[in-house]
Amino acid sequence: MTVYYTKEHEWISVEGDQATVGITDFAQGQLGDVVFVELPEAGRQVSRGGEAAVVESVKAASDVYAPVSGEVVEANQALVDDSALVNSDPEGQGWFFRLRLSDPSELEGLMDADAYKSFCDSQ
Repeated sequence: MTVYYTKEHEWISVEGDQATVGITDFAQGQLGDVVFVELPEAGRQVSRGGEAAVVESVKAASDVYAPVSGEVVEANQALVDDSALVNSDPEGQGWFFRLRLSDPSELEGLMDADAYKSFCDSQ
């Protein structure tokens, strides 16, 4: 399993042609307490860089973008019941959706963990 990061603070964990997407610990820290999430429905096509979900916190509402193009195969229904999972385990149980990659070459433009850490440190 390989994990990549975006400049918009999403993470994507890839295994074969399937990927899990969420927001990073850095992002949830900036948002504060998450109070609501709007997740994409299974079967929805998302495009790299396009809006895929919404996360609302006590501070702001933010879009969650698709790091790569693909078809949503599952949304994390646990977040609908307990959106605080985004704060307590953003890069684990607080994932947003899973998708089937339509163009694996799009992963090449994403950052690895070291590059993402450097990016955050420069913010």
